[in-house]
Order: sequence, then C-alpha cells, then structure tokens
Amino acid sequence: MNKNMSIVGVPMDLGADRRGVDMGPSAIRYAGVVARLEKMGFNIEDRGDIFVTRPHHFTETENHKYLDEVVEANEKLANVVSDIMTAGRFPLVLGGDHSIALGTIAGVAKHVKNLGVIWFDAHGDLNTGATSPSGNIHGMPLAASLGYGHERLTSIGGYTPKVQAENVVIIGARDLDQGERELIKRIGMKVFTMHEIDKLGMARVMDEAIAHVSKNTDGVHLSLDLDGLDPHDAPGVGTPVIGGISYREGHVSLEMLADADILCSAEFVEVNPILDRENMTARVAVALMSSVFGDKLL
Repeated sequence: MNKNMSIVGVPMDLGADRRGVDMGPSAIRYAGVVARLEKMGFNIEDRGDIFVTRPHHFTETENHKYLDEVVEANEKLANVVSDIMTAGRFPLVLGGDHSIALGTIAGVAKHVKNLGVIWFDAHGDLNTGATSPSGNIHGMPLAASLGYGHERLTSIGGYTPKVQAENVVIIGARDLDQGERELIKRIGMKVFTMHEIDKLGMARVMDEAIAHVSKNTDGVHLSLDLDGLDPHDAPGVGTPVIGGISYREGHVSLEMLADADILCSAEFVEVNPILDRENMTARVAVALMSSVFGDKLL
C-alpha cells in the first residue's frame, strides 16, 4: 500500500439534513487517527477541512435538499482528491455525511480508468430525486456516481459515470428503499445484505466481494459508513439500524481487504459526535482504519 497518505476532512451535514455529523472529521482527528497511522509507518499530510457553505435558510430543489451547497462542497473535494492523486499520494477522506462520496469518487475516478467500489453501509445510497422519500442527498451518492439522478450530481467533476455497476459491491445492507431495490435488480448490482453475511459468514462474503471488485478494475475505493456497523458498536451515527455488522466482523473484513492490497483511496463517513458516547464511534473508525491499512497483532 502507498505509505504516502493525505487526509482531508469534509464537515458536511447538509446531505443528511441533521446537525452533528459535520463535526465528524474533528472527532476522528481527536480520536488519534494521525498518530495511529504515523505509528504504522505512514507519511501523513493533513490538508485540513474543505470549507462548506452554510445557507442562511432551508433550500430544496426538485426533492434535493441543499443541492447548491452539496454540489459546491463536492466540486471542491473532487479537486482536492484529484490533486492528492496527482501527487502520488493515497487520499483518506473523513466525513461528514455520505454525500461527500460524490466528490471523493469524482476525484479518484479521474486517475483510475476502471474504478471498483466497496460500499460498506446499512443503506444502498441508490436513491434519486424521483425515488427518495426524504430528499436527503446522503441517500443518493452511489446512484449519482453510477450516472443516475440529478444532472448536477452526476456531473460533479465534469464527467459521468464515474464507476460501472459491475465494479461495485455493497456490504452490510439492511435498510433499502423500494426505488433502490428496483435499481439494484435492474442493473444487476452485487449486494451482500446482512442475510448473506449471517448465512455465509463475513470471511466468505469478503472473499467473494474482493474477487468481484478486483476482476476488471485498476484500483478500488473503500466507502465506509459507520452505520454499517451495529449501533451497539457504533452508536454515534445519524441513521442507525439494528442488526448490523459486529465490531469483529468489521475488523475481519477490513483485514482481508488489507491483505488483498487493492485499495487506491478510502473514506470514512457519518460519525456524529452529538449522538455518540465518549467519542466511541470515532475511536471505532480509527481502529477500523488501522485494520484496513495493514495493522496486525503478529
């Protein structure tokens, strides 16, 4: 793995329309992410946070809440991530709500011809304005990265699509909207729900997921939403869903991903300190980062 790593935070809560998750990057830094990664031998450059404009009043465009501000922040993020990739460094993005994946993937895919994506999440994030029950853009970034949805979201970074459906795997899904289910079936996307994880075991799921995203790709992006874990282990998230991936299952999956050595970028999102207990979820995020970046007991 590339030992030269650049960290960038995105204090965004507009995609979730719920305060608190904008403090996620600070919480993760406070949990010691830089010291942990430096101890593992990484050369860390912390680029600070993307500036996110806060509107003076609520705005909604065609069932997309805060569309202007979300697009603006993600265009900035796409440029920063692209600069990091140009410099030959590994981008690690700290969220913020999951709408920031729009910018991360846009910046990475400019440099990786056939990008694979592993999407750890309780949700599919495959809604569009036509299917979203809430209008919250944090439920739309994967769809937009595939080229589905509002033109201003799909065209972030100046091109679309960023990734092909056959190069994406969702892991840990347990709360999908009807429109997301229909899209998954229509495009034939690989999804490992909690049913498959319970039935097959996490090791087999990861073996199959890694094989799937490695088949026709030149690099893989990890997008990890902390609500993919069970709320018992990660309580500080905006949209918790019981019955999720356990703490140990999370580590095993990321340790296997580290062994596969296929990642070219990563983001950890949806840490909400306001809903957390003693920064527990941010500390879990840092521990998971140590696993996916190669930390081992022996």
